[in-house]
Amino acid sequence: MKTSAEKILNSLFLKYPQLGGIRQNITDSIELAAKSFASGNKLLVCGNGGSAADSEHIAGELMKGFVLRRELSDKQQARIKSRFPHHADYLIANLQQALPAISLVSQTSLCTAIANDNSSDFIFAQQVLGYGKEGDILLAISTSGTSKNIVYAAETAKASGMSVIALTGESGGTLKDICDILVNVPETEPYKVQELHLPYYHTFCLTLEQEFFGE
Repeated sequence: MKTSAEKILNSLFLKYPQLGGIRQNITDSIELAAKSFASGNKLLVCGNGGSAADSEHIAGELMKGFVLRRELSDKQQARIKSRFPHHADYLIANLQQALPAISLVSQTSLCTAIANDNSSDFIFAQQVLGYGKEGDILLAISTSGTSKNIVYAAETAKASGMSVIALTGESGGTLKDICDILVNVPETEPYKVQELHLPYYHTFCLTLEQEFFGE
């Protein structure tokens, strides 16, 4: 991990010492994601309620610049200039490199169709089956760790050759026995769990950005 990324990670535990007990899990989740992105894979994210909003938030931070300006590579710029010379400067000035992430809560028509035609328990599992491939990661968010539609998504991901990072409350619930890495923050009340999920995933996104686009 780059020094700049390590500094961000260390600052998490200074600000939130209660997360120190799962430091290795958090570090492992970031390293797993970095390896996946470096291999050309993507991250899928899902959750319910407030965790659905977190899913959107995470995808938003990864898909464009978070705190860094992610300049296009020389190769990307050259391709744009060769194909669209009249618009090249504008495209290059506004496009940024991304860490590919898809929030599975965003597909309103698809989610409602699955819920209506099959079962709402499968709104995420069906998308994992459709989008996911071996080497991808599912970030499965559930404060209880027992939400059926999240559990089924995690099981589908594992059956598809994907890795699963479970972001939960203290017990880990059902997800702890399915996931590759459990990030179980030390709280049990849902809103308190979510209060610790935010600094975790901000750190997750910030360190990954530094790894790929930092100095």
